[in-house]
Amino acid sequence: MFKKGILSSVIAGVMLAGTAFAADKPGEGVTVRPVMAPSVEEMFQHRILFKALSDLGYEVEEPQEVEYQTIHLALGTGDGDFTAVHWNELHHNFFEESGGDQVLEKVGTLIDGALQGYLVNKAAYDAGITSLDALKDPKNAAMFDADGDGKADLAGCVPGWGCERVIEHQLTEFGLRDTVAHNQGAYNAIIADSIARNEAGENILYYTWTPYWVSGALVPGEDVEWLSVPYTSLPDGKEDNTTFNGKNLGFSVDSIRVVATDEFLAANPAAAKLFELAQIDINDISAQNKKVADGESDSADIDRHVDEWIAANQAAYDSWLAAARAVN
Repeated sequence: MFKKGILSSVIAGVMLAGTAFAADKPGEGVTVRPVMAPSVEEMFQHRILFKALSDLGYEVEEPQEVEYQTIHLALGTGDGDFTAVHWNELHHNFFEESGGDQVLEKVGTLIDGALQGYLVNKAAYDAGITSLDALKDPKNAAMFDADGDGKADLAGCVPGWGCERVIEHQLTEFGLRDTVAHNQGAYNAIIADSIARNEAGENILYYTWTPYWVSGALVPGEDVEWLSVPYTSLPDGKEDNTTFNGKNLGFSVDSIRVVATDEFLAANPAAAKLFELAQIDINDISAQNKKVADGESDSADIDRHVDEWIAANQAAYDSWLAAARAVN
C-alpha cells in the first residue's frame, strides 16, 4: 500500500508538472510565420515579439521579407501569420485590399506617435521655405536643385510603400509637378546623399518618418525643420489628423500595429493577448535605429539590443507574458 501511495504521488506530481509546463508554454507545438519588410531597422521590434513568442513556447520561423503591400497580401492569402509593421492609417488601404476585417485583424498599438513629412535644412527654412507650397515658385524650387534641371530634388519614398501614394497625390494636389522632382529608389542611398549635401552646406529637401535613424542624424529643430502643407489632402479623400505641434505635416499622425490573420488569432489566444499588450516607446526604436546606422547592424548586434531592451523593461515584458499565459 505504501509503495502504491508513493507511485500515485509521483504520477500526480508528474501530471501537475506537465500542466504547469503547458500553462507556461501555451504555444508549444505551434509554428508562427512572421512577415516583414526587408529593413534591418524594423528587425528590432519584431525580434522583441519573437523572443516573447518563444518564451511562450512558440516556434518562430525566419520571417518572410517583402515590401509593405505584399506583406498584407501574404497575410490575406494565408501565406503568413502576422506582421508588426502595419501603420494604422498609412497602410489601411493595403489592409482593405488584402481582405480587411473578413480575414485580418489589427491588434494593439505596438508603437505610438509615428510621424511622416517633408523637411528642409534649417538655413533654407529660416530663409522663408517653411511650407511645401513655397516650392511652386521656380526660384524657391531652384534652391534645392541638385542635378541642374531647375526642379527641387525631393529625396522621396521607396516605390510600393504607402508614403509613395501620399507624396504622388500631394505633388499633383498642391500644383508642384512642374517644380519638384520626386526622386525614388533605395531610401538609405538617397538619404545618405542628402546628408552629405547638407554637410557640404547645400540645401536639402527630403521625406522621412519616425521612428527612424535619420532624425538622429538630421535633428529636427537643430539641423532641419518640418515643412507645413497648405491643407490636409490624402489619397481617397481620407480626413485623418495630420497636425503635430500645431503644424500640418500633410501625413497622418499615426501608430504602428500588429496585423494578424483571424485564423491564427482564434487558434492562439496567448499570442493574441501578447500582440494586444506589447508596447515599445518610439524613442527606444529611434535610439536603436541610430545604433544600426552607426554600424551595430548585424544579427548578433540586434539580438543584443533586444536583450538590453528587455532587461531595461523587464517588468513590462514579464507582464505581457503573464497575461498571455493567463488566457489559456
